[in-house]
Formats: sequence, C-alpha cells, structure tokens
Amino acid sequence: QVQLVESGGGLVQAGGSLTLSCAASGRTFSRYAMGWFRQAPGKEREFVAAIGWTRSSTYYADSVKGRFTISRDNAKNTLLLQMNSLKPEDTAVYYCAAVGRPVVLNTAGAYEYWGQGTQVTVSS
Repeated sequence: QVQLVESGGGLVQAGGSLTLSCAASGRTFSRYAMGWFRQAPGKEREFVAAIGWTRSSTYYADSVKGRFTISRDNAKNTLLLQMNSLKPEDTAVYYCAAVGRPVVLNTAGAYEYWGQGTQVTVSS
C-alpha cells in the first residue's frame, strides 16, 4: 500500500508558476513509477506527466511539454511538478498517482494508488 498526499496548489495569474508536491509513504517509493494527472470541471481526468523509477525516464502531455517539469527525490519520497508559464486552461484538480512498475505510463487506469488532489486555479 502507498499513501499519496499532494500539496502546493493555489491561485496564480496567467504566466505565473507553481510547484506541486506529492509526499509518498508506505512501500519503497523508488520502486514505483509516478504520474501527475488533472481533472477540470466537467472533463475527464487527463494525463499530465510521468516519471519512471529513475529520473531520466519522463514523459509529458503535449499540452504541457516545455512548460512543466516532473521530478522525484527518492531519498525524500517526494514527487514534484514544476509548472511554469501557466495558462487558464491549466486550471484543474491535480492528482499524483503511483504504480509498482518501472515503466512510464500515461493511462490513468494503469495506476494503482492516487492522492486526494490539489486545486490549481489560473486566472486570466
């Protein structure tokens, strides 16, 4: 079992930056691939970014590529999402997720554990 708790959401103006954190507890964090997803009101949950066991393996949705950076600190059991150049369309609840596989995955159904989410609101 892995417990995930997101933090760092908030209200920011367009063009601004936020860093989301996901604190993990439970099983060995380094043996879980991690992902960030988001869900806007009335929309389905969508993939944002993912990272494998090692920091060198990452994958991004086209909509955030070049603006967002996913990273992990296995010593601190922490997953991060640095979000720059934020746009109003980035407004959503952001979730971190974990799966006990080494590969980078972009499908929500593949993940085993989820956090409760943190709200990000970008004003125009």
